[in-house]
Amino acid sequence: MPDSNKEQLDDLRVTIDSLDTEILTLLNQRAKASLSVGAIKAGSADQIFKPFREQEVLKGLSDRNPGPLPEEHLEGIYREIISSSRRLQRPERVVYLGPEGTFSYFAGLEHMGRQADLVPKNNFEDIFVAVSKGEADLGIIPLENSLKGTVGQNVDLFMRYPVFIQDEVYSRISHGLITKGSGLDKIKIVYSHSKAIEQCAGWLRANLPNATLQSVDSTAKAASMVADGDDSCAALGNIKLANIFGLHVVAEAIEDLPDNWTRFLIIGPKPGIEGKRDKTTILFTTPDKPGALVGVLSVLSGKKINMTKLESRPFLGEKWKYMFFVDLQGDLNTDEYESIIDELKERCLTFRILGSYPSGSQGGSKF
Repeated sequence: MPDSNKEQLDDLRVTIDSLDTEILTLLNQRAKASLSVGAIKAGSADQIFKPFREQEVLKGLSDRNPGPLPEEHLEGIYREIISSSRRLQRPERVVYLGPEGTFSYFAGLEHMGRQADLVPKNNFEDIFVAVSKGEADLGIIPLENSLKGTVGQNVDLFMRYPVFIQDEVYSRISHGLITKGSGLDKIKIVYSHSKAIEQCAGWLRANLPNATLQSVDSTAKAASMVADGDDSCAALGNIKLANIFGLHVVAEAIEDLPDNWTRFLIIGPKPGIEGKRDKTTILFTTPDKPGALVGVLSVLSGKKINMTKLESRPFLGEKWKYMFFVDLQGDLNTDEYESIIDELKERCLTFRILGSYPSGSQGGSKF
């Protein structure tokens, strides 16, 4: 390297070191401000997680960002800064469908940051139980997938547990082939969740036609089995599993249909009450008479409230009776909609607002 280039590099490194010192000073000033916020809130039941405030911070930074720092880098950095701020105020316990390394885990990690205490649960009902009993501050659950539709079990659980929707996260689901380091020619068995195997069926037929495909409980379980196995086995799953289990990624993005997204909900024991909330989810049943559902929907359409999701589910314990899960645009918890809520309650047998919350970005992170 020419001496002139070396001198330039040395000067740039000095500049970077100086900037890092300034950044560190500012981060600690921000941390002190967060601690002061925590001191003011101490002893109150006020929730630390404020999805609208966090969305507001991220949008403001994005609007002011002159570059060259890419938007996704900026968001990733600040999600961790915000996560640290929440942790300084009060540790948060966030439950998800385990084990570590599931798509729910990565969605929680990406949205809540590394400073949240992510606690795995064995099934979805355990998540609802922990949140409703106050054993966890928040829970993260998948509600629907763009290819496979709604996770009906989680809709049913909203009928049984008094939890509320605080936020939503859209995550792109992508699969890779993970091994101990061996190439495709050595792979004899592939482990994964049945849905992942199904989503990668075309690639598997073309590239591993003779391999045995074995379904297991989760993609994370598949990766752990490969870590404990020999060079002849592989796993399908999130490529980040390779870092968790010390494995290697042989192929990325091998799903047959790449536009695969899952909508996750962040649930809590109380409804969100602060900030701009432009989406509301309601749960209701109707009387057993002709036109009952049409009557409810006519109230919404008459007030020009846009419905973005309508899902019917059997009402547990009563045959041929159905419950309706509906997403609406707008914040139905405001005074503006009070008369509409009253009219809906009159037309429904049971009616409950599951939450008003900020709409998630459908061009969000890739997991």
